[in-house]
Amino acid sequence: MSTVKKYDASGAESGSLSVADELLELERGEQAVYEVIVALNLSRRAGTASTLEKGFVSGSGAKPWKQKGTGRARAGYKQSPVWRGGGVVFGPHPRVYGAKVNRKVRDLAFRRALSEMLASGAIRVVEPLSVDEPKTRAAVALLKTHAVSGPVLLVTDKLDENLVRAVQNLPRVALRAARDVNVYQLLRYPLVLASEAGFAELTARLQK
Repeated sequence: MSTVKKYDASGAESGSLSVADELLELERGEQAVYEVIVALNLSRRAGTASTLEKGFVSGSGAKPWKQKGTGRARAGYKQSPVWRGGGVVFGPHPRVYGAKVNRKVRDLAFRRALSEMLASGAIRVVEPLSVDEPKTRAAVALLKTHAVSGPVLLVTDKLDENLVRAVQNLPRVALRAARDVNVYQLLRYPLVLASEAGFAELTARLQK
């Protein structure tokens, strides 16, 4: 039975929540995590780089000079890749870099990543996980109350407008609804602060 500590608004420990060991996935899933992270990183690539091949470079089809008698190398068209301003050989073109990952593999990767965080004690439940005003100073005070100084992922069951605005200017803080948390975020942030409802939604995703 894995135990997650629960804290109140003052930062004092107010209890604990437990997760059954049979829900944790610690024996397999490393390869699934790798495949999902690679796919997520690929999907972030814009794929908008584009170059002009010789057939797309504007210009006439006139021969620059006659074939023989000039003492210069033969030239058939001004769009040649060997000329300045000519086409590009094997240059990049718009493409989709995303890779397909099966749903079962994604689910396994998420269970493995979340299970490791639960087993290592990297998840804390904070109730309530909210701020009174949509100000950055309110979010800073919240993190200071819970002794958070490094990167942190905040997880709630639904996004509160005040909290969204309060954390948007903090560079090492991310806020996500529990249903939207992915494997990359679980690996990117070494600490997770979750509301009680958000934690319940997260652990519900451990069900196979």
